[in-house]
Amino acid sequence: MTSQAADGPETAGTSRRSKITPEREQEFFDAVLEQLRECGYDSLTMEGIAASTRCSKSTLYRQWKTKPQFVAAALRSYRRTRCVDTGSLADDLREAARITGDLSGRDTKLLHALTHAATQDPELQRALREAVVEPEIAALKEIIRRGVERGEVPADHPALEYIPAQMLGVLRLRPVLEGRPADPDYLVRFVEAAVLPALGLT
Repeated sequence: MTSQAADGPETAGTSRRSKITPEREQEFFDAVLEQLRECGYDSLTMEGIAASTRCSKSTLYRQWKTKPQFVAAALRSYRRTRCVDTGSLADDLREAARITGDLSGRDTKLLHALTHAATQDPELQRALREAVVEPEIAALKEIIRRGVERGEVPADHPALEYIPAQMLGVLRLRPVLEGRPADPDYLVRFVEAAVLPALGLT
């Protein structure tokens, strides 16, 4: 089910966004993301969020007309930026792996919960990329850019373009292949065994 608009039809009264504080709005978003991780997208309902946050369902429909819009807004609130700069490309990649591993369980659950639904809804797909995927890619590209500027690796090294795919791929696939998250220790070992040798670094 990709929309619950039928449960909350718009009227003249419900078409206006209610005034809620940023703190209260974040409570709603946190509840959405937590239920997504625990129950999946199909089981998420406006009624469930209303009950868990002690608000009326009509409040949610005034603010976000459909479930996909609500989930997309929650995902955008989750977007984060990260700065890793140890002065060394190898150490930056190790540190990025540690940080990513710390968040891997939560992020991987979100990705799994939303992957199918996102293929059916362009707005949801865009929000998922903005919240989870693009910040990771941007952080890795910045690490690579600095390493190239320092002369640690040539700008035309053929392995550079595959680093985000390597890092994010193993993050996503280890739970599928082994039934365990890609934790910090695993990701650091992966970087040292696969990523750094491909770049000619130790």
